Amino acid sequence: MTLWIGVMSGTSLDGIDVAVVETAGDGERPQDWRVVAFETESYDRAARGRIASAITSGSAAAICALDFELGERIGAAVNRTLASASLRPADVEAIGSHGQTVWHEPPAGDRGGSTLQLGQAAVIAERTSCTVVSDFRVRDMAAGGEGAPLTAYTDWLLFRAPESRAIQNIGGIGNVTALPAESSGATPKAYDTGPGVVLIDGAVECLTEGRSRFDLDGEMARRGAVSEDALSDWLSDPFFSRPPPRSTGRERFSRDRLLEWLRRHAALSPEDTIATLTELTARTIADAYRWIEQPPAACYLCGGGARNPVLASRLHQLLDPVPVRDLSALGLDADAREAVAFALLARQHVLGYPANAPWATGARGPRLLGVRTAA
Repeated sequence: MTLWIGVMSGTSLDGIDVAVVETAGDGERPQDWRVVAFETESYDRAARGRIASAITSGSAAAICALDFELGERIGAAVNRTLASASLRPADVEAIGSHGQTVWHEPPAGDRGGSTLQLGQAAVIAERTSCTVVSDFRVRDMAAGGEGAPLTAYTDWLLFRAPESRAIQNIGGIGNVTALPAESSGATPKAYDTGPGVVLIDGAVECLTEGRSRFDLDGEMARRGAVSEDALSDWLSDPFFSRPPPRSTGRERFSRDRLLEWLRRHAALSPEDTIATLTELTARTIADAYRWIEQPPAACYLCGGGARNPVLASRLHQLLDPVPVRDLSALGLDADAREAVAFALLARQHVLGYPANAPWATGARGPRLLGVRTAA
């Protein structure tokens, strides 16, 4: 059995997720696997502000400083997780660190894409005494791919089964992995569906003047009514009609764009505003399933948005008759899915298995992902 660590800081800017994963065997698909430990290190408000500023208007100096700061934070989070699990750095084969995406621009037409994740791997390696695999997106994008969603490959590794399944992540951005039944011979699909909770969280923070960062238990949305006019304003975005492969991020669904939308629809109550943005997430997820050729036998939710009962209930309605369940029904904590994915991507890099899933990203072919920084 071999131990791997996965580290993820997502588009919701909640904090750093750390998963310790144990695997057996050295084939492409692990013979067995289990999550040994999972912890989240929350960002304080100042750290979230620095990350958000880097995404929207960061100078070269600010981005450079944030790269090293995040390396320090990730290294410290890994060390705390190891200590709480009574593990030593020498027990770990490698850390897979996604870092924090501050810019992700998919390819368009003849223009290639670009992507940037911060969280300096050399700093992580120094602070943890572990080998680090990082920069997972860039090789796929260099090969003409979207560089996302990276979790498509690990969903295929862990969750393909005799039945068709949809693994639906609702983080800051939403993405789906559609896994056809194994016996069908059909090709899986994976792509971003659009905003997850990035607009909901941003609006809540703005409307409450920072007193709340998210719609706890969907209470604001529950008390509000959807404005079809304000909803249509978002649905006119051409992203929603673009077929896969496709990816997006805070660059498109940005705070500045959200603030402009809030000003245009300032007559809406706070509750109606959040109800409308919640409906946007649910409707764009359901609409994106039009590209899934083999209807899923079930949809499994993960990510922070999966804990919003109003959003989950609306997805139940929109996806009916497909049952909607929590990813924990498949044996994995829904919050841990992405950190576990990067632990497995580190494993695939070390063992030499391409992990970019061209069927998801549109890349020219399979590629070994990541850059290794020795301990």
